[in-house]
Amino acid sequence: MGEKVVAGGFDLSDRQRYRRKVQQCLEALDRLLAEKRFDRPRNLMGLEIELNLAGTDGMPRMMNAEVLSRIASPDFQTELGMFNLEVNIVPHRLDGHVLDQLAEEMRTGLAYADRKAGEAGAGIVMIGILPTLKQHDLVTANLSDVDRYTLLNDQIVAARGEDFTLDIAGVERLTATSSSIAPEAACTSVQLHLQVTPNRFADVWNAAQAVAAIQVAVGANSPFLFGRELWRESRPPLFQQATDTRPPELQAQGVRPRTWFGERWIDSAHDLFEENLRYFPALLPICDDEDPLRVLDDGGVPQLKELVLLNGTVYRWNRPVYGVVDGVPHLRVENRVLPAGPTVTDVIANAAFYYGLVRALAEEARPVWTRLPFEAAHENFENACRHGIDAEILWPRPGRSGGVTTVPVVKLVRDELLPLAAAGLDAWNIEPADRDRYLGVIEQRCKRRVNGASWQADTFHRALEAGLEREAALAATTRRYTELMREGEPVHTWPVGFPGQGGRAAAG
Repeated sequence: MGEKVVAGGFDLSDRQRYRRKVQQCLEALDRLLAEKRFDRPRNLMGLEIELNLAGTDGMPRMMNAEVLSRIASPDFQTELGMFNLEVNIVPHRLDGHVLDQLAEEMRTGLAYADRKAGEAGAGIVMIGILPTLKQHDLVTANLSDVDRYTLLNDQIVAARGEDFTLDIAGVERLTATSSSIAPEAACTSVQLHLQVTPNRFADVWNAAQAVAAIQVAVGANSPFLFGRELWRESRPPLFQQATDTRPPELQAQGVRPRTWFGERWIDSAHDLFEENLRYFPALLPICDDEDPLRVLDDGGVPQLKELVLLNGTVYRWNRPVYGVVDGVPHLRVENRVLPAGPTVTDVIANAAFYYGLVRALAEEARPVWTRLPFEAAHENFENACRHGIDAEILWPRPGRSGGVTTVPVVKLVRDELLPLAAAGLDAWNIEPADRDRYLGVIEQRCKRRVNGASWQADTFHRALEAGLEREAALAATTRRYTELMREGEPVHTWPVGFPGQGGRAAAG
């Protein structure tokens, strides 16, 4: 999505030329892998957070261009909807006090952005889906005025050939249609990057896939869309349906969606890039002048822009990333499953849990993915999205007896996964006090069975019980969420409901 592209049409030969070019890129990637040209281990991690703009009334504000001009920092960038921003945290080395350093940088940056947004009559809200969004907010006219979004929307709409259908059955059921990909803008996430060497890539990616369900279960923060209470983490079904280029007939044939969990454990990074080329036609068949094989022959490092662009339009929950920095290529695993928020502390706790757990699981003698069928990992992901902190998932039995068993996520995390995450953070040389502080947040969420999604749902129902109408209850919940988000204490400590005289007082 970050490619600088110019809106325009494509003729019939463009896709064939692009397909040939991407194949050349894949050949070049394979040569780079075979020649061991990739960056040495540097334990680098990165962080991106998508944000919402809302007014003091809790309603979305379509003004990211004005807010970004006031922020005037390259760390903050546009996103798909006019009510979206994205902040990029510069890469850090995973060691020492990095968790506290990240937290301090995020607090400083977000507070500054919030002040600048306030000058324009808006505020920053870090949440998976803004509860007050209505269907009329998510229309083509409210897409950010950026060529690449216009072009991407046009190409996905053309590929589908009909309106998009949203149909999510959770606590309540939502059915709606859209003539554009604008509903995707409702999904605001945290993306965690981890640079890995090629020989470690498959183990790290497989580990990330195995724990995606656990991440979602403990971090869910998106229970509402268009006034309906849906899944505890409603972003994944919404994202898949809002970008689905397949009409019903292609879905019935088993054609893969572009928002994709995947279907197998992998042996190398090549597997994922090759699948992208094999299964997904180009949405943006834009060819660069680079001849990647000639660049290699001349001793250089190719940018592989076509491969990168295709990869950016396949929305895996754990995505492979190829990049070149200072003339040296590297590979990253981009973890995309987590919603934004609720607080900086919660975001860093989620990151600590992920980086520690993936490190430990990737280095196990009997890795979890050799004992857990991939279909079970996929089923776990959906269950976690539906039920959040109350989910039960399939997991390998302890010991060598084999097989899988069903276990509550909160029990699995507290008994087995938190100790593994702690060992993983130790392997990264994370400061023990930071390790314990942030993993302690995950432990307390599990102990209290509270995360952002459960708090939102419980507070919304308190507002209904106090006599507020549905829309007013969602707005009051959003305003209260924003207050507590700014105070910064982790979500498991948040009181449910409203101060003073309950939901009625919060409606004023």
